[in-house]
Amino acid sequence: MIRKIIHIDQKACNGCGLCARACHEGAIGMVDGKAKLLRDDYCDGLGDCLPTCPTGAITFVEREALPYDRAAVEAKMAARQNGCPGSRAAALHPRQKEEPGAETPSQLAQWPVQIKLVPVSAPYFDGADLLIAADCTAFARGDFHQRFMSGRVTVIGCPKLDGVDYADKLAQILAQNDLRSVTVLRMEVPCCGGLQAAVERALAQCGKNIPCRVVTLRTNGDILSEVEQ
Repeated sequence: MIRKIIHIDQKACNGCGLCARACHEGAIGMVDGKAKLLRDDYCDGLGDCLPTCPTGAITFVEREALPYDRAAVEAKMAARQNGCPGSRAAALHPRQKEEPGAETPSQLAQWPVQIKLVPVSAPYFDGADLLIAADCTAFARGDFHQRFMSGRVTVIGCPKLDGVDYADKLAQILAQNDLRSVTVLRMEVPCCGGLQAAVERALAQCGKNIPCRVVTLRTNGDILSEVEQ
């Protein structure tokens, strides 16, 4: 059937992901760092995603498309509410080392940890010190858990591999939660500059004065610099 449906200009899309979050039906997803219309029958043609796009990459077109399948969308939304166990938000309770020779306990305070998966608001954020770490830092630094994660809520990411700009989501996390401080842990390599830049933009956008410290590691794990922002 011919009906009104969205079209996403791939050249204009900057990969921010705002449209995917605004699409309540799950018709839009992020593929290779770009927004894509995943299923015609999930798009209701109402266009909630249009005003969220900062580049104007989304427009309406009339073309041959499957009819909107409300039942399929409602089933998907119900499944989403139940939650995937791998991405369901949960507070954890880091263990303390109890005896000599015991394994070093994890200091992870919550799940999930990937920036792309963490909710923008969760009880474990309130009153917390937030660690925003580049993926590689945990492998470069042997005392990563005790030195940097202990006593903090930890989120991790790599803007080069994920192909997204974390600034908007991090700004929401900073704005919607009562965080005490932010520590950015990055490697000395240039691509890690994208993570630091995203945090700096998020701090500017959130409207709060949150203390921020940037720790840069050498590739051998040594600390290259610590700077208070």
